[in-house]
Amino acid sequence: SRALMTPSVAKVPGVKGRAEAVPAVAPPVPEASVPMQAGSKMAAGPIPAQLVAMLQKVRAEVEKNCDYVGEDFAEEARRIHHGESEMRGIYGEATEAETEALRDEGIEVGRIPWLPRADG
Repeated sequence: SRALMTPSVAKVPGVKGRAEAVPAVAPPVPEASVPMQAGSKMAAGPIPAQLVAMLQKVRAEVEKNCDYVGEDFAEEARRIHHGESEMRGIYGEATEAETEALRDEGIEVGRIPWLPRADG
C-alpha cells in the first residue's frame, strides 16, 4: 500500500526552508447600495454588485415564469397543494406566521430577497 504524501504547497518567494501556504486573495467585488423592503431581516449595508445582478435575474425569471397572487399567496399555495387549483409556480406576499403554517402542513415555500427591477 502507499503512504500518504505531503501535498504540493507553493513556496513564498524569498523564504528558504519549509514551504508555507500562500493565502489566496479574492479580487475585490464592487459594491452597490440597494434599498431593502421594509421588514427585511437582512443586514443593512452595501450589497456586492454581483449579488444584486443575480437577485435581479432571479426576480425577472420568477416574474416571467410564475403567477403573482399577491396577499393570497398562502391560500393559493394550499389550493395547489390539495389539488383544488392547477399546479403552477406562484409568488406573492405572506407573513412569517403564514409561511411557518405552510411548512407545518408540508408545503414547500421559500423567501427570495426582492430587489428593485434592473430596468428601473
